[in-house]
Amino acid sequence: MYAILKSFLKSKTSIDETTLNEICSHFKQIKTKKNEILLHFDQVADRYYFVNKGCIRLFTITRDGNEISRFFAFEGSFGTALPSFIDQKPAEEYLQTIENSELLSISRTDFYHLVATIPQFAKIYTEILELGFIVAQKRIYGFQGYDALYKVKWTIQNQPQLLLRVSNKMTASYLGISPSTLSRIKSKL
Repeated sequence: MYAILKSFLKSKTSIDETTLNEICSHFKQIKTKKNEILLHFDQVADRYYFVNKGCIRLFTITRDGNEISRFFAFEGSFGTALPSFIDQKPAEEYLQTIENSELLSISRTDFYHLVATIPQFAKIYTEILELGFIVAQKRIYGFQGYDALYKVKWTIQNQPQLLLRVSNKMTASYLGISPSTLSRIKSKL
């Protein structure tokens, strides 16, 4: 149940088995169905998730009812509605599993307890934040002024699982293009 999480933690820092077990003891396994909502709009995020199997998506809904995907987390990565998790204000987005998933869930209280008491976990949290910031910045700045073909090629290079496992509709909303444009480009590549 904790093998993927332990492998992830060991890949990020030098850590002994006792400390790994202490960290893992704060995570609870949950199994979800496809399209299960983990966090609703206007709820406060009080859980952080590690994906053992499956995928979670962070998205919002525009005033005209269109879904805009903001983030995807696949196996071996963490995900939550981070602004809400940090500042404890209502989320302006939804968190959803888009496949049947096996997640490890940790409460905000336990998460910050680990950050405060285990230096290796604090280091990993900093790396998670930095990586998330870098990916978001690359996506935002990399997409400004670029056409759909460039965006799809960027995704192939940087986040290929999106094109393999996520629906065209969700991927297109993440890339800021129409699903039909995405289909047309994929058929040519």
